Amino acid sequence: MFEEKIKQLGVTIPEPVKPLAAYIPALQFGNLVMTSGQVPISAGSIKYQGKVGKDLTEEQGGEAAKLCAMNCLSAIKSVIGSLDKIKRVLKLNVYVSSAEGFTAQPKVANGASEFIVEIFGEAGKHVRSAVGVGELPLNSAVEIEMIVEINN
Repeated sequence: MFEEKIKQLGVTIPEPVKPLAAYIPALQFGNLVMTSGQVPISAGSIKYQGKVGKDLTEEQGGEAAKLCAMNCLSAIKSVIGSLDKIKRVLKLNVYVSSAEGFTAQPKVANGASEFIVEIFGEAGKHVRSAVGVGELPLNSAVEIEMIVEINN
C-alpha cells in the first residue's frame, strides 16, 4: 500500500545513510520507531549545503527537507523491513540552517510534511516543530527527526 504509493509517485527511497558519528539511524521502542536526525545526503554526499535565505532559496530548502524525509523513511525501513508496517506518522522535528532574519522555517518544513502526506494520506498527518538554527552538521541546510507508530 505505502510502498506501492511511493512507486506510483516515481520516488525511490534511498539506501540508509551510514551514521556520521556514534549513533544508530533508527530505533524501535514498542510500537514506535524514532529516527536520528537525517540530513540531505544523496549518493554519499550532502546535496543541499548552507543557510536557507542566504545560500539557498526557500524552495531549495523545501527540496532539502523532502530529501531528509526520504532518508528518515529509509532509516525506518531498515528497522521494520517495509514501510507498509507504518500505522501513522506522528511527529517531525525539522531544523533549518537559517540566514539571519530568515523566518520561513515552516514553509521549508512543508517540503517534508507535504511529501509525507502525499504518501501516507490521513495516516501521514503529523505534529511538527520547525526550528531555525545557526549551523547543522556538514553544513547541511536541513536536518529532520521522525517518529512513527507501526502495526504490531
